[in-house]
Amino acid sequence: MDSGAWEIIHIPDKPTHPPEHQPTFKVYASVIKPKFANTIVRQLCKIAPLEDLRHVKRVRKKILPDHGEPQLTVILCLAPEHNDHLNDMPPDVQKLIGPYELSPFITQVCKYAAVSKEEWEEQCKIWPTSFHPPTYNIDGIGGFSEEDTQSICKFMRVAINLAVSTHRPHVNAAVIVDPSVKQVIASGTDQVYPSPAPCDMTTTETIPFNEPEESTHCQSIDRVSNASSERCLNGALEKLNGSSSAVACLNPWQWSLQPHDVDKFSQWHPLRHASIVAIESAAARDKYLFPNSTESFGMDHSQHSNADSNSPAKKQKTSSNIPDVQNDSREAALRVPSMEKPYLCTGYDIFLLWEPCTMCAMALVHQRIKRIFYAFPNPRAGGLGSVHRLQGEKSLNHHYAVFRVLLPGHAHNALEIKGLKHVTAES
Repeated sequence: MDSGAWEIIHIPDKPTHPPEHQPTFKVYASVIKPKFANTIVRQLCKIAPLEDLRHVKRVRKKILPDHGEPQLTVILCLAPEHNDHLNDMPPDVQKLIGPYELSPFITQVCKYAAVSKEEWEEQCKIWPTSFHPPTYNIDGIGGFSEEDTQSICKFMRVAINLAVSTHRPHVNAAVIVDPSVKQVIASGTDQVYPSPAPCDMTTTETIPFNEPEESTHCQSIDRVSNASSERCLNGALEKLNGSSSAVACLNPWQWSLQPHDVDKFSQWHPLRHASIVAIESAAARDKYLFPNSTESFGMDHSQHSNADSNSPAKKQKTSSNIPDVQNDSREAALRVPSMEKPYLCTGYDIFLLWEPCTMCAMALVHQRIKRIFYAFPNPRAGGLGSVHRLQGEKSLNHHYAVFRVLLPGHAHNALEIKGLKHVTAES
């Protein structure tokens, strides 16, 4: 497989901006005498805290070229966006002008914290800010090795093949993977719309990655040549090339416009998006492999975040020496004492054809997914970059890393353009 034609892009926690075009806020500032610096800063932190600008340094220090002495400038408070009058400062701040000989003026500071060193360097040209690189250790944030790239591309192929093998309108597909053993844990497709022959993806069997199921649209992804593999990929994408109205995450309310007969079709529900179905499949697998498990994971596990995903407490997933489990999966689990019941989906990856909606993205937070890979953006309801960014929501107790996999070939471009046009036309 020519992985050089694929590209994996990290979707950061916050939207990126060109370093030279940083969004800014207006603030009141003033040069202060060094002997008053500590007193002024203490008072300003009480009467005018910069709650939304924690990345901005309150005091700027500059060495004057003529005298060689430091000049200190302090941010007094925020300024109105459409008004440059100094009289609009809060009364408590104005009271400091006379006693400390302040000369207020309006300047600019950067609105958002830098997400890269390049952004930070440009921000400091406007006003000093702090830069804190990601402290959580998630593979891929700093790039992928060739081996990891090939593995990611192969699992994305599994998701694509799953989406085109359901004999339904075009749907989203989700594949949950244990990256430590490169093994598919569970998979699922949208089950939002009634179907005469529903495809039940909640299997209790684990599919070993080195022996994936044969697809009617493509040979086993490990057994084809580079050229043949690319032809299979383009063929699968061409099958998806059409209306995307049935993709649940792209059109969360589309199900309400479809006629349905509850008595005739029971294997569907408006909330059964691909991610939810895959999560249900993973839970069914755990129940099958560990029928007598009484282990309680309790509050200790729910309080851990992804920031410490490599600690022993977070290794609550299948051991790396798990055998290839297929039909005899339960027996194999019972024969291996070191095989522990995983805590939800801790440490797992999920591969999706389309960017998940906010509901699915939040469900993946609750499941403790470690990394999310998707191929196509969701401009209407995307929860991981297109509309919202749950991976950057500080109030959540778990955070995963998000990546977009850019597929090679013209079929990929045609599918993305057509999908975006469809969503735009319905907006």
